[in-house]
Amino acid sequence: MAISRAQLLKELLPGLNALFGLEYKRYGEEHKEIYETESSERSFEEETKLSGFSAAPVKNEGQAISYDNAQEAWTARYNHETIAMGFSITEEAMEDNLYDSLSARYTKALARAMAYTKQVKAAAILNNGFNSDVTYGDGQALFSTAHPLVSGGTNSNTPATAADLNETSLENAVIQIAGWTDERGLLIAAKPRKLVVPPALQFVATRLLQTELRVGTADNDINALKNNGSIPEGYTVNHWLTDTNAWFLITDVPNGLKHFVRTPMQTGMDGDFDTGNVRYKARERYSFGASDPLGIFGSPGSN
Repeated sequence: MAISRAQLLKELLPGLNALFGLEYKRYGEEHKEIYETESSERSFEEETKLSGFSAAPVKNEGQAISYDNAQEAWTARYNHETIAMGFSITEEAMEDNLYDSLSARYTKALARAMAYTKQVKAAAILNNGFNSDVTYGDGQALFSTAHPLVSGGTNSNTPATAADLNETSLENAVIQIAGWTDERGLLIAAKPRKLVVPPALQFVATRLLQTELRVGTADNDINALKNNGSIPEGYTVNHWLTDTNAWFLITDVPNGLKHFVRTPMQTGMDGDFDTGNVRYKARERYSFGASDPLGIFGSPGSN
C-alpha cells in the first residue's frame, strides 16, 4: 500500500508547525559487543568442533607406545535470513510537493526499522538460550549444565542453581569457567572477558566491577573481582534482553557467538510504470548463532 495524500492531510495544509514521531534517538549496534562478525559467500555456514587427544599416558619400559584417535565432535549450522522492508509514495503525493519531505523522513524510518530488527534477532540467541526446545550442535540449549564431551564428561556454562547477579554468583561463575575442559577432558584456561546485562542490572554491574571495596558489606575488604581483573572488559548493557534478571559473561574461548553477514544493507528505489508511484526498499541477509557454547556463560536469575 502506497503512502497517499489521504494519509497526510495535515501536511497539505498551511500553518503546520512541526511533524514529530520519526526523530527519536536509537540505541547503537549493541550486537557488536557480543558477537564475532564474519562475512559469508554461501547460503549457509557450518562450523565443526574437533576433538584433540587425551592426556599422555606413562610408557613403561619395553612396552609399545599408546595411540589416540582424533575425531569431529559436532557441527554448528548458520542459516541466513533475508530481512527486507519497503514503502512507496503515490504519484499524486509527489506532485503536491510532498516528495522531498516524505522520502527524507521515511527512508530514515526504514533504516530505523531494519536496525531494530537486527538487534532483536541478535538478542534472541541469548533470550532463548535457556529454552531446552532451542538446541545447538551438541543437542543442548545454549546454556546447559550438560554439554557433552567426547571423553564422556560434560561442561556447564550456567549455574547448577540459577542465581541473580551479585558478588557471590559472579565469583562462582569465574571459578566455574576456569574449570572448563576440551573434548578430551584437558583444561582449556578459559577466562571471562565481558559482562552483558539488561538495563535493569546496569547499576548492580557498576557496583560489582568498579568499586574499590566489597559491595554491600561493612568490611574493609578489597573488591576481589576488580583487583584481580577478573572481567577485564567490564560490562555492556543490551537493551533487547527480555529477562530483567538474566546476565551473561562473554569468555575468551574462540568461535563462540557468531554473526555471519551474507549481504550487507542494500537500499534502492524505482518508479512503477502503471501507477506512477515511487517505491523504496531496504534489504540485508545475515544470521546469528553460536558455535562453541563455551564462548559464553549465562544465568537466568533466580526468578
